[in-house]
Amino acid sequence: MTTHNKKLVIAVTALNAVDNPGPGVAVIRALREGLGKNIRIIGLSYESLEPGVYLHDLVDKTYQIPYPSAGAEALVERLQYIHGQEHIDVVIPNFDAELYNFIKVSAQLRIMGMHTFLPSGEQLDARDKINLSKLGKKHHLFVPEDKIITRVDDLKKAAEDLDYPLVVKGKYYEAFIAQSEEQARKYFYQLSAKWGLPVICQKFIKGTEINIAVLSDGEKAISIVPMRKLYITDKGKAWAGITIEDDDLLQLARNFVKATKWRGAFELEIMRDPDGKPYIMEVNPRFPAWIYLTAAAGQNQPVALVKMALGEKVDEFNEYQVGKMFIRYAWDHVTDVSEFQQLSAFGEL
Repeated sequence: MTTHNKKLVIAVTALNAVDNPGPGVAVIRALREGLGKNIRIIGLSYESLEPGVYLHDLVDKTYQIPYPSAGAEALVERLQYIHGQEHIDVVIPNFDAELYNFIKVSAQLRIMGMHTFLPSGEQLDARDKINLSKLGKKHHLFVPEDKIITRVDDLKKAAEDLDYPLVVKGKYYEAFIAQSEEQARKYFYQLSAKWGLPVICQKFIKGTEINIAVLSDGEKAISIVPMRKLYITDKGKAWAGITIEDDDLLQLARNFVKATKWRGAFELEIMRDPDGKPYIMEVNPRFPAWIYLTAAAGQNQPVALVKMALGEKVDEFNEYQVGKMFIRYAWDHVTDVSEFQQLSAFGEL
């Protein structure tokens, strides 16, 4: 994976290791563990206060990149500059909202020498929250009924069809359970202001929350690791979880890959109802924030993705350790204000 003893240079986004963490820091931990010292990690940040920026034992250097709303051209221009400084081998984007631009420019990046391993734009659109119900029907997957709404007045009709409690979801992130029309209205305004329209109303499914981290080569699933949430934050994020053994969940992931021909990493958010039906609540088109657990359980998905991005053949993993737990914790990392000022002023640290 290295040539002429050159360190493998890997750029990673989503360094926001906060109470609603991005996957970046966990991806880097897995890469450091699996690839040893012969790698250089470049952080790509949007904000000066993303904690991963200042974790110098994990991130060798950080560069700010333009927000996704600036468009694909601005992204290429910035990455071209960073590549000139760092000679990046692989780029791993980890935010939903940035994937459209990265997919759009992946061929340009490849010409420059920067490899990615991403789904197609069509695959990304097909699993979008707006289209998920349609995807489920097409491929005979259990997906809760939903209504896509663009006006607050449409909530009444959505509630008549789906009943309360009702899950109200943002276009990109966040979901709230509304017990009444008043709550649903509040969440509609909150989510539309933050993420834009439309807002998704989804039928509430009572059950056990399970997440499945999957890596696929476009034809078959290379790695599948299911995790049951043990502790959930008020934002619905897993703060603790445990790997579980469940052949039905492994088969569900395989069926999803077979149906979609997905290329790259993704996460299935599952709600298993009291009858045992596994409903797909969401499909996140990148590594989840708990992805380091896959490395701890014996299937290092970030390392496998890097290998595939560089054109190496990766065999399917056939086992993982059941009963591996993660427990997230808060840690006050102390740094100097000069580092914050440098990143804010010059866009790199």
